[in-house]
Amino acid sequence: MTALPGETPGTVGTDTPVAAEPPAATDAEGPAHAEAPGADESAGATEPAAGGSGDAETAAEDPAAGDAPAGEAPAGDAPAGEAPAGDAPAGEASAGEEGDAPVAAALSEAQAELAAQRELREKIAQRKAEKEGPVAAGTKLSGTAADLLAAVRAVESGEKAGAEFYDSPAAAPAPRRPAPAPAGQPPRPAPAQAAPVDRTASPEAVDAVRAVLTEGGAPEALAAPATGTLGEQAAELLRADPWQLLAVPGVRPEQADGFARALLGAACGPDDGRRTAALVGWLLERAALQGHTALDAEAVRAALAERAVSDPEEAVRDAVEEGVALVFQEGTDPTEPDAAYEEDGEAPAEAETGTEAPEPVQVLLGLDRYALAEESLADGLARLMNACEKGADWAEAAAAAPSPSAAELIRTAATAGLVAHSGGEAARAEPAALIAAARGLGLRALGAAHSADGRRRLAEAVGAPDAAVTLAGLLSGTEGPGRDEDGALALDLLVVLDAPQLDVEGAAVLVEALADGVRLVLSGDPGVLGSAGAGRVFADVLAARACPQVVSRTPDPGPIGELVSGIGIGELTQVEAPGKEVVIVPVRDAGEAVHRTVQLVADSVPRAFSIPAGDTQVITVGHGGAAGTRVLNEALKQRLNPGPGRFGGFDPGDRVIHVPAPGRAVPGVVRSADAEGLHLECGGVPVVVPQERVESAVRHGWALSAHQAAGMRWPAAVVVLPGDAAAGLSRPWVYTAFGRGERHLSVVHGVDQALPHAVAQVPAQERTTRLRALLEAVPTPDAAS
Repeated sequence: MTALPGETPGTVGTDTPVAAEPPAATDAEGPAHAEAPGADESAGATEPAAGGSGDAETAAEDPAAGDAPAGEAPAGDAPAGEAPAGDAPAGEASAGEEGDAPVAAALSEAQAELAAQRELREKIAQRKAEKEGPVAAGTKLSGTAADLLAAVRAVESGEKAGAEFYDSPAAAPAPRRPAPAPAGQPPRPAPAQAAPVDRTASPEAVDAVRAVLTEGGAPEALAAPATGTLGEQAAELLRADPWQLLAVPGVRPEQADGFARALLGAACGPDDGRRTAALVGWLLERAALQGHTALDAEAVRAALAERAVSDPEEAVRDAVEEGVALVFQEGTDPTEPDAAYEEDGEAPAEAETGTEAPEPVQVLLGLDRYALAEESLADGLARLMNACEKGADWAEAAAAAPSPSAAELIRTAATAGLVAHSGGEAARAEPAALIAAARGLGLRALGAAHSADGRRRLAEAVGAPDAAVTLAGLLSGTEGPGRDEDGALALDLLVVLDAPQLDVEGAAVLVEALADGVRLVLSGDPGVLGSAGAGRVFADVLAARACPQVVSRTPDPGPIGELVSGIGIGELTQVEAPGKEVVIVPVRDAGEAVHRTVQLVADSVPRAFSIPAGDTQVITVGHGGAAGTRVLNEALKQRLNPGPGRFGGFDPGDRVIHVPAPGRAVPGVVRSADAEGLHLECGGVPVVVPQERVESAVRHGWALSAHQAAGMRWPAAVVVLPGDAAAGLSRPWVYTAFGRGERHLSVVHGVDQALPHAVAQVPAQERTTRLRALLEAVPTPDAAS
């Protein structure tokens, strides 16, 4: 197999790194809404060059993203018209509450910091209350709020019983979680109705907001999303503080500034406290969309200065005092006593002979939702690590394991409450062996995968349909064993596959739902793209080394496995593919790339490998551009399922991606449509998407981005790399995209040296998080070493 065009065989490019800012010709997915069709309809932006995490959103996809800080922040006969592989290589919640059992008697440094933040906010609230003067409790309430207060006081005084406030027994509050399902019960099907995620607002509130927006010269189309974001009192909030409009997705600071000037006139300026506070919140929200749970305070101040704020330091201080952001310190404070120094301030003798100076403090700013999620997750993981009991004898199960790596994983899970397991696609058999062994010992063991495809493959590996669920189904209660009488998941062992796709809020909710004594195994491939939401849970757990880690020694088989393994270590190696497992299709421009992609899916791959077009997945760098998902989906629909698009642009038989929530992409097929909405079949489960949600929650799915394809595999994959995609390539992106094909991989190659360069020199962009430091600070069992 020879080298790619312009490449020396067996080598990779050594050019300078590709700029992190993608060109406006393509379009990127930010982690928090990487799969949301409605969020990317404007032209522009490539998928992030940060590959491993989807860290960068560009201005065309979401113009505001560019302002965020923090580094923003095969052989033989090939199919017709293709170059054979022998001629070229292919180089891609809310936060859960803290655990019930205390981790240690003393507060950790992180907990102390959070407590100090809360104390500061209480003092601020107290000062504000004093300024307003004393107010008798409840005297400012009216309507429903006043009625509720009166009801509470009546129950507290004994005047009435709490049950009197319900119309009937059926109206009483339901239990917090459903009771556990009978043992061996298969996963329950997902509900037929896809629930909207937007908050419902009354027509009156929307009309009031529309009037304020019109007065301020803002588009009336923002009325519904503004009301959904800010609530029923959105009109009053916007009139008093026009910069609250920045909380609405898609609104940029300059747009909010114009809106404020129209409403306030000369009464506003660049240093208006309302403006600076809103800008700090906006910067942190933008950072969260890029995967960060916190930002360096210096980066925030620099971004504020670029927005004409004259005193960024004061603006940050005010934002903290107002509760817009929390402040954290990472590292050692040089102003405080250190263990290496005596109480009198003089350095001991050993310090004079080479003791390193304390590392400087890094001040971070973060939103409370992510701070609480990381605190809760760290405490919950520590609780699981410290509450594990050995219980059953796993020695016989380990001896019967199908591979040495599987045996090691079983032995490790027998003695640890939290285990991190890493490996490629072939290594997924090891968690499956662990689940089978645990179930053989009579334990309630379950595996949770990121996608329905992952669930199917895991269930097949375990040999039990009820042994696997999707993570979303497990948390929602539509799949899995249900909850016990205490509201915890009725499990003894939970294995989470595709762990890199876990965001911090989802992970916190999951861990909070696990009872003391449950064993949790986080398993995944560290080389793939990261989560769509904020955080990097799996990477932080690995880096903290707070729990035992098992690294699989099972390599991925075949030419595709060999190719992807090389990419994982930064090498675009040559592979022998006698069965045409890997094919390179050189193209000159984007138009040719689209033409060759359609030909591959519709003709070449089905003819050469007997793989139907419906089992071949196209993966490209972004949604926009001349060979993005939109253009490719349009061309593939015209060839594979032509029709007028009579159901909101869709026809029966169309392949689609359904996005029930940000960060989740569920492949499906259109079946029909009626007054209820668009009827889909997703993984064998019928789903109805309401008419008002179709435009934002469904898009054609013949072509996907690599972020959407993560956690899924198909018999064949066609990866499209047009020339304008070069800046969006990175090692994790290439690793993820190239690993989606089980039997065949075609690479439509038009980026020349950018491909080996990305593999060798563009690793994942780091996300700023606090979880690693929190995990390093918690007490853990000796087994963690």
